[in-house]
Amino acid sequence: MDETDPGTTREERLASKLRENLRRRKAQARGRLDNSAPTLPKVPPKS
Repeated sequence: MDETDPGTTREERLASKLRENLRRRKAQARGRLDNSAPTLPKVPPKS
């Protein structure tokens, strides 16, 4: 991240931070989906 670049405007820095945040949140959501897998095997209903 080159926030010290004098050519970077405030809007560009904010847009970059928003994109980073979105990527991080998507990765966290994917991780949560992987962890939500049932730990116990499903037993078919008795008929």
